[in-house]
Amino acid sequence: MLVLALDAAMSACSAALWHDGCTLARHSQPMERGHAEALMPMIERVMAEGGIAYAALDLVAATVGPGAFTGIRIGLAAARGLALAAQKPCAGVTTLEAIAAAARAAPIGVPTEGIHGGAVLAAIESRRADLFAQGFAASGAPLGPAAALRPEGLAEFVRALGLAPGFILAGDGWARARAALAEAGIVASVNDSARVPDPALVAAIAAGRHGTRNALAPRPLYLRPPDVTLAKES
Repeated sequence: MLVLALDAAMSACSAALWHDGCTLARHSQPMERGHAEALMPMIERVMAEGGIAYAALDLVAATVGPGAFTGIRIGLAAARGLALAAQKPCAGVTTLEAIAAAARAAPIGVPTEGIHGGAVLAAIESRRADLFAQGFAASGAPLGPAAALRPEGLAEFVRALGLAPGFILAGDGWARARAALAEAGIVASVNDSARVPDPALVAAIAAGRHGTRNALAPRPLYLRPPDVTLAKES
């Protein structure tokens, strides 16, 4: 399966062209703002380097959140537009599951098998006081729904999921998460390399679910209302 995958939901902008387990082309650039200007030229470079026409794609995939409200919409709008123009299906992958997949693939300082089976707590920054978090089993299956919660609530969240000490902590919110968990006496291994979604893994996840009942529609995943204030009528 030939998949174009995009991510603009967090503090990076990225795109990858993936074919049956091989990454044909990939670009990623850290950024807090400017995703709208960077994404389409990045997609064009990836397609050109891969030597693939849009009509040859089997699937277009994008991260759906949680993450930054504007970035999520930019990525999904691009993916939907390209899929519609090429008359191809479009699929969604959450940022948290993509980060958890990266953490299981190459955990830092952890044996290949992973500690306690490679269970992962993905924690990402919301740009506010809370974190977006979700637990995953070694198989990649979610242990529960994603949640927006303050760091001091993480210990209770982890205990409710049944994550044993030594699970892998990943995502760009790992530092705040680890500090809060340490205060509660919960120890986690950290994979600092799995901070933001890898578009190649986004493609692989989407391809693996394509055509199944587990396929995720390309709709935004928001865990709380956007930070938007409507103007008052005069």
